[in-house]
Amino acid sequence: MIISRTPFRISFMGGGTDLPSFYCEEEGMVLSATINKYMYITVNNRFDSTYRLSYSRTEIVESFDEIEHPIFRTVLKKHVVPKSLGLEILSMADIPSGTGLGSSSSFTVGLLHALKAHQGIFQSADDLANEASQIEIFDLGEPIGKQDQYAAAFGGLQTIRFLPTGEVSTEPVVCSAATYKELESSIILFYTGITRSASEVMIERNESISSRRDALRETREFAKHMARILEQGKGMKEFGAVLQEGWRIKKIMGSRISNPKIDEWYECGMKAGAFGGKIIGAGGGGFLMFVCPAHKQEQLRTDLKELREVPVLFEHVGSKIIFVG
Repeated sequence: MIISRTPFRISFMGGGTDLPSFYCEEEGMVLSATINKYMYITVNNRFDSTYRLSYSRTEIVESFDEIEHPIFRTVLKKHVVPKSLGLEILSMADIPSGTGLGSSSSFTVGLLHALKAHQGIFQSADDLANEASQIEIFDLGEPIGKQDQYAAAFGGLQTIRFLPTGEVSTEPVVCSAATYKELESSIILFYTGITRSASEVMIERNESISSRRDALRETREFAKHMARILEQGKGMKEFGAVLQEGWRIKKIMGSRISNPKIDEWYECGMKAGAFGGKIIGAGGGGFLMFVCPAHKQEQLRTDLKELREVPVLFEHVGSKIIFVG
């Protein structure tokens, strides 16, 4: 039996510049951090020759072509040779899908990691991220970018650069322990209760890339600026101000990114004393994140008591194998 654990992520700035329609023409860049919420994948040999896949539902099939779950089907067909004994694969997550924390890519990375480990094959973080990107974007045609796969595979607080050559580079943000802790303790996540398909939101954003290229360039520069703020220890007020400006720009990139209720919650949070905030991920629902000083956090929680807070800490390690037995 093999169990992999792969973190989810929060993206601070630069989303959209990781789409092929942007980075194939000019460099993209995202600033993100993985958190202590995870996708767990268990792979074990099965007594008979069938394949039992458990996620939000359960499938028991005799061949890969029968699998309905697109990621399971694609990964197994590419990386598993059918044998006399089948497999049982179980996925569990700390956070539901469709909430903007990159769960789909964490699933793909974690599944690849667990399957390869089950076969006795070592996979580097770069290998996992690259293969997961290939499967989701090119094999399955999902209208998403590459940031989630690389965040999940590498882990940590980092900048991720997307080059026109198709190469991706990851660079940890080098900041003081005090700045790291200040950022970590300033982040407040609220679950809006709204789930949505990231693909549906991203289709609209992909279609508007040509008309929104200047805005995306601005968010790329904001990502660089936010990384410098952390590296220079300038504090959360300046970091939050850039985050707020990025949210303003993000909202003009598509009609589904926000709605009147999200705008109401956001304004409530800012009035309570937050330095800045945004909806995590593609938009339209999921988690509302604020960067808020410690002395204002109780007021923030009180004013947004209708929302469920989900406490998080940073996770500095990417996908890993946590059990071999």
